[in-house]
Amino acid sequence: MKSILLIGLGRFGKHIALHLNKLGHEVMAVDTNEARVESVLPLVTNAQIGDSTNADFLTSLGIGNYDVCIVAIGNDFQSSLETTSLLKELGAKLVVSRASMDVQEKFLLRNGADEVVYPEKQLAKWTAIRYSADHILDYMELGSEHAMVEVPVPDGWVNHTISEIDIRKKYNINIMGIKKNGKLELSLSPDIVLGAGETMLVLGHNKDLHKCFHI
Repeated sequence: MKSILLIGLGRFGKHIALHLNKLGHEVMAVDTNEARVESVLPLVTNAQIGDSTNADFLTSLGIGNYDVCIVAIGNDFQSSLETTSLLKELGAKLVVSRASMDVQEKFLLRNGADEVVYPEKQLAKWTAIRYSADHILDYMELGSEHAMVEVPVPDGWVNHTISEIDIRKKYNINIMGIKKNGKLELSLSPDIVLGAGETMLVLGHNKDLHKCFHI
C-alpha cells in the first residue's frame, strides 16, 4: 500500500482515484472545486479544497510523506506546471504529471516532473495499433522500444510446445502468458502445448514483434 497525493479531480483525476481505491492505496485528493472534492470523498482517504499553486497550502499537506504525487490537472497548464515545480521544491519523492500536448510534456519534465503521462497520445497509439490489425487483441507500450501484445496463437503454432516453436531464439521475443477460456496462465514451462483459440501475451522489441506478427 502506498500513500499518494492526487491533485486535480476532473474526469481523469476521478478515474485515478477510483482505481487507486480499488487497489487499496491511501489517497489524499486535492482540488480547488468543492463539488469535485465532495464527489471523490467515498473513494479517497482524505480530501481538501485548496490551491496547489500556493506553497503554504502544499507545505501543510506534508509533501515529503507521500510515496507518489500525481498532478492530474487538465484544463490549466500554468497551474499544472507551477504545482509540479513546487512539489519537487518541497521534497516530493516522485512527481507524475499529466500532459495533453508534446510541448507540455517537455516543460513538465524540465520543471520537476519525474514522469509524465499523456493520456490522449498513449490511448491514440493503442487505438491505432489495436484496431488496424485484426489479430492484435491488446497492446501495452513498455518504453520507447519495447511492448507487450496479446495475440491469438498462430495456426502454425497450434499443437506445438513452446520449446518446439523456440520463439525466443527465432524471433528474440518471449511468451509471458497464455490465456485459455478467459483465464490467464503465467506459470509457463517449455513443454506447454499451444492450443487453437488460445491467446498469448508476448513481450519483445517493437521491430521483432512487427516482424513476427506483422503488426
